Amino acid sequence: MESKQIASGILRALLTIATVSLLLLFLFAIKPVLIYLGIAAVLSLVARPLLGIFRQRLKLPNTIAVLMTMSLFILFLFGLISLFIPLVLKQSENLSLLNSQEFKNDLQNLFQKINSYFSDRNIDVFEQLKRLDLLSNFSDIPNLFNAVLGGIGSVGIGLFSVLFISFFLLKDTQILHNSLFLLIPESKTSRVSKSLETIKDLLSRYFIGLILQITILFVIYSAVLLIFGIENAIVIALLCALLNLIPYIGPLIGGVLMLVLTMTENLNLNFQTEILPTTLYVMLGYAIAQLIDNFLSQPLIFSKSVKSHPLEIFLVILIAGLLFGVLGMVLAVPLYTVIKVVLKEFLTDNKIVKSLTQEL
Repeated sequence: MESKQIASGILRALLTIATVSLLLLFLFAIKPVLIYLGIAAVLSLVARPLLGIFRQRLKLPNTIAVLMTMSLFILFLFGLISLFIPLVLKQSENLSLLNSQEFKNDLQNLFQKINSYFSDRNIDVFEQLKRLDLLSNFSDIPNLFNAVLGGIGSVGIGLFSVLFISFFLLKDTQILHNSLFLLIPESKTSRVSKSLETIKDLLSRYFIGLILQITILFVIYSAVLLIFGIENAIVIALLCALLNLIPYIGPLIGGVLMLVLTMTENLNLNFQTEILPTTLYVMLGYAIAQLIDNFLSQPLIFSKSVKSHPLEIFLVILIAGLLFGVLGMVLAVPLYTVIKVVLKEFLTDNKIVKSLTQEL
């Protein structure tokens, strides 16, 4: 009898492992769909206050309110893209200033020094270049062209999918709610429903807090760049502010980007008397903005939106970054908030859970 029970237990364990493995493989196979669904869910959470204004204050029908909300998102997206086009064109124009005779002479002198270096070691650079089969590389051009077209197609499909899913998440607010409850026992329904409402509220506040944080940085960056007469100041400020969505790493990337764009905006000026001082002043302003963000706006906004201590948020982001990289850092706070809400609802008697969720 015992041997049968052991065999039955092993069989059930193997079956469970096989089922979980197949489920994980399935989820990995549909990873793009999950990403689209996640982005659409974030958009729907951010849009909740705006949708509420259209529905409740303006008394618009649900479908029209959703269409107006989605239209505003689409206009914002295309407006954002159109802002970056002048910046790209301007940077191309600035870099074209490097095509001067002096720059060509510098390149020629450099090439001569390289050739002399190799000639002293009995290496003929020109002969080696002749032996290179450069024409064979042209066979990769069709592949590159196909890859570019494929990338454009993927972006288009992804954008359409996100907008389509977002529309129905906003229009039928109970669609995910009802789908989730099909998998949950009746005895847990009330607790899960309460948790979902709390999660929606906290995450909406969190993402709106992110928008407020980015707006504060955008205003400070814009003021600094405009004071020192940097062209395309608004676009540069917006780009650097958006990079702050990536905790800790984003500000570093934004700082490097602002440094490079500030220097390349005035390549025709004298480096020592014009470009260098302006760049140093701009970077000082950038550093002050980051200090304001790190010690004032970010702790206040995040602690109020997700009701967690700033030190708690810092440790969660740091641990998530070490375990899962940049993506983990971006998703750390919302996922941690979800976990806290669920633990508070289902493990209310646990001392650690009580301590972590006392503000919820």
